[in-house]
Order: sequence, then C-alpha cells, then structure tokens
Amino acid sequence: MRVLLAGATGTAGKAVLHALLQSNHSVVAVARTPPQRAQHPNLTWLSWKDLDRASHASAPIDIVISCLASRSGSAQDSHEVDYLANQRLLDWASQHGIGHFILLSAICVQKPRLAFQHAKLRFENALRNAEIPWTIIRPTAFFKSLAGQIPRIQRGKPFLVFGDGELTACKPISERDLADYIVACIGNPLRMNQTLPIGGPGPAITPLDQAIFLSDAFKKPIALRSVSPKMFDAAEWGLDRFSKLSGWCRDKAEFCRIGKYYATESMLIWDAVHARYSAEQTPETGSDTLADFYQKIASGESLQPSLGEHSLF
Repeated sequence: MRVLLAGATGTAGKAVLHALLQSNHSVVAVARTPPQRAQHPNLTWLSWKDLDRASHASAPIDIVISCLASRSGSAQDSHEVDYLANQRLLDWASQHGIGHFILLSAICVQKPRLAFQHAKLRFENALRNAEIPWTIIRPTAFFKSLAGQIPRIQRGKPFLVFGDGELTACKPISERDLADYIVACIGNPLRMNQTLPIGGPGPAITPLDQAIFLSDAFKKPIALRSVSPKMFDAAEWGLDRFSKLSGWCRDKAEFCRIGKYYATESMLIWDAVHARYSAEQTPETGSDTLADFYQKIASGESLQPSLGEHSLF
C-alpha cells in the first residue's frame, strides 16, 4: 500500500513509520518540519504546506493514517492540532477518494473533561460522519508516558505517587506493539468502521507496581512520596481567577486539570453499567511489558528502532 502518514515525528508516529516501512509499505510522511536524517527508499517527506503535492505523486495514496496529537494539551493547540489539522487531512482524503482513514485517538476520551479530549471527540465524530471508511484506535498509556520519573530516581529522589499509589491503573502499551496494531488495520475489514480501544498485555498496573518494576530494574530500593491530587485543585483555582485576563493563566489552569485527570482516572475501559474502570474489558495486544522496558532503560539499551543501513531519526 501507499500510505500518507501524519504525525510521523511524534512518539507514536515514529513507531508507525518504522512498522510501515518494515511491512514494505510506501510512505508519504507529512510533518511541520520534515527531518533531514530520516531517509529510506520507500519514504517521502512533505511539509503541511505541500500536502496537495501528495495527490500528484507517481502512485496514488491508498490509506491515510493520522497520529496527530497536541503536544501541550492547551485549548488552542488542541483545537488546531487534534481537530483542525485532522479535519484538513480528512477533507484532503475525501477529495481524493482515499480508501481508508485510520485515526490514532486516546482511551481517555471516553470520559471527556479536558480541552484536548473534546477536540479529539469532535474530530472522531466528523470522521464517522464522512463518506470514507474509517478506523479509530484508542490506546491506553504509552510506555514513554510512564518513564517520566526515571531521572528523579536516578538522582536518588523518591518516586511520587498520588494518594496511596493505587488510585489509578492502566494496561500500558509499547509504541512498537501499538504501531503493529495500527498497521494490521490496513486492509482488515473486521477493523473498518470500528472504534477500537487497545492496551498492552495485562494485568493492569498501578503506580505502586511501577515503583516495584523500577526498583527491580535499577537494583536498588526506591522511596515513595505520596502527593494529594487536591494540589491541582488549589493551583487551578488560583489560576482561574486570572484566566479571562491572561492566556498564560488559562493554559496553566488547563494543565492543572490535565494533571488532576491523570492522577485520578485510570486508562482502562470505563464500564458505565457498574460505574467503574474494568481491566477485564480492556483489550490487549502485543508482548512488550513495562517491566522489560524499564530493564532496557536501566541497562542503557538503545530504544530506537533500526532499519538496517537506514537510520530513522
């Protein structure tokens, strides 16, 4: 297949690009600033301003995959990236008769409270209503998002948990397993016109479990420090008082809401009937585990995928 990939320089996008090339697909990657180092015989880079050139390529585009996501989560950035940029991509795909649009979304949109979640849902609805076959993929937490405290513990600082460390849980998925799942949607009629939540191999993992994995990986005891999620409420209240006057305060208040959300909400399927998150109902894929991921970081192993003589990123 010839695939147009948007968001190829992001965390998930890089993995999807690698998986596509490994599967011998031809890729036209769209980025704000195409990287100079990422080269491959089956890879063509385009900037967003040159998107229309994709329709004039020697071979037609068969599939569009979007891994676009706001990097900040602010209301403005979310609107521009999660909604408007995706909408532009959908308009282009519809205009040129693309056979399938695959969207990488997020599992957290099932309980939307944040600007970026509402922007993602707005585009999800637009995609479902478009006259083009679609697939929406909602992954749980990425491994990378659960590695943020590693520099802290390497400096001997405690591992921070909210409450008792068991307020939330997730089935984290590696970027490689997620990318393989996305690429496997190409040409799969069972995954077409479907919204697909997906996690990595179980069981569900709490922040306390993460601390144990890190202790095993770095072969040293790790101290824990409990933090109350209410600190986000206090900070948000103070910032909201000035949000109408200051865009900076408005964005910071939204970041507090994002922090509170991830401190108190699990990245699992929400069982509305029983009003709880369900690990049992959260689908799984792949074989990579978070414990192995931490072990690789501790051993200094490179986490960058390799394509033989071709070095991506």
